[in-house]
Formats: sequence, structure tokens, C-alpha cells
Amino acid sequence: MSEELPELPDRLSVNPKSPHFNAQILEHEVGIRFNGAEKTNVEEYCISEGWIKVAAGKSLDRKGNPLTITLKGTVEPYIKERK
Repeated sequence: MSEELPELPDRLSVNPKSPHFNAQILEHEVGIRFNGAEKTNVEEYCISEGWIKVAAGKSLDRKGNPLTITLKGTVEPYIKERK
């Protein structure tokens, strides 16, 4: 039985406080290819604008959220297959 995979949005965030957070999609394991390389520390992405936000080490902002760096390039999100 094949599970119906959701369509990935143009922009997605793992932060529940973000307006781009989507718990239903994040129930699946979402992978990101950025400029052809697999990235595992992506906090947020936007396909149309061509950027990802990744955590900057273990630094936190004053609200306790990870500090992020925005990287520009080709963003290719996909849903990883479950084994």
C-alpha cells in the first residue's frame, strides 16, 4: 500500500512559531538538496526566492531560537522514502 505523499510548499519552516510551519508535511521526513549537496541542518527554505536558512553553530538569539544564516542557491526539497 503506497502512502499519498503531500506536495511540498514553496516555503517551509521547522519552527512552530513561523507562519510557514506545516505540521502535516513535517510528519514526513523532508530532505533538502542545496546546489546539488544534501543539507541536514535546514531551518527554513524558499524555492522561488532560492534560499535556505541554516543554524549558525550552537548560538541562540535572545528568545532562545537558533541563530541562522541565509544561503542563496538552488533549492530542491523532497520527501525521503521510508524503509
